[in-house]
Order: sequence, then structure tokens, then C-alpha cells
Amino acid sequence: MEFNDIGELKKIGFLGFKSVTELIADPNILPNQMGIYLVLNPSNTKPEFLIKGVGGFFKGKDPNISISDLNKNWVENSKVVYIGKAGGINGNATLRSRLKQYLRFGQGFNVGHYGGRLIWQLKNHSELIFCWLTLTDIEPRELEKKLIADFIKEFGKRPFANLTG
Repeated sequence: MEFNDIGELKKIGFLGFKSVTELIADPNILPNQMGIYLVLNPSNTKPEFLIKGVGGFFKGKDPNISISDLNKNWVENSKVVYIGKAGGINGNATLRSRLKQYLRFGQGFNVGHYGGRLIWQLKNHSELIFCWLTLTDIEPRELEKKLIADFIKEFGKRPFANLTG
């Protein structure tokens, strides 16, 4: 899969391509189905990092990491900054419920979406684009792992905000 090719992502079946701002304004456009999602940096350039991001302190834990560590995690020449999943055999989350949590975390609320938290230390976080692929017969975690592995093959490391595989 060509991660930087929006046309290919659409051919595969990814939908949405909505900004953080658009999704906060109307989260009901998110599907009530399990699936996977990508968070894209539309400019495909290295953004400015925030020392203190806008993410919530879930269970009192500081979600921020150092600028040095943000720089180490950054993946040059990649639009994809995070690959995530919602639902599956061991969970009943939907893309709507999971992404609403993620967006609330990014608004500073104390909610359980610690994974992918680094996007909230990007100055342009409100411009990031979310797209999703609904799944019925495929386990989201398995596809998420495959996409992360494919990403590593192409770019040499995990997406910026994927701290685990």
C-alpha cells in the first residue's frame, strides 16, 4: 500500500478524510462499525512541535514527551502519523466511539485514549485528517498490525504516534 497516495487509500475503501476540526463539529459522521483508521498530516512536512500538547491527563499521567523524543519519532516524507483500530473480537468499540474518545482526549479531557497521544503535540493538530476503513470479516487488530508492519518496511520505523506495534 502506498501510504502517501490519497487516491490509493480511497480505492482500497478508506472513507472520511475529515479534519480534526470537522470531526469535533460533527462526530456523528463517524461510522458505528469496527474498523481501522489513519491520521494524516496533510502538509507532508515536519510540523512544529508543542512542548505542552493539548492532550488530556488520563489517570493523571502527563501525555507529553520531550521535543527531542518527538523529533526521534518523526517519520520524514510520510503523511501517515498514526494507525489505529476500533473494535474487534475482544472489544465492542466502533469507529465512532473510539474516535470520539480520541478527539475528546485531544481537547484536554481525561479520557482513555492514551495511544496515539503524540499527535496532540503537533502545532497543526486541528488540521490533521482522519480516514477510516470499516471492517466486517477482518479482525481490526490484525489489519492494524499488518499496516504498521508494511509502514515499517516502507519507512524504516513505526508511524510517528504509534509507540508500539
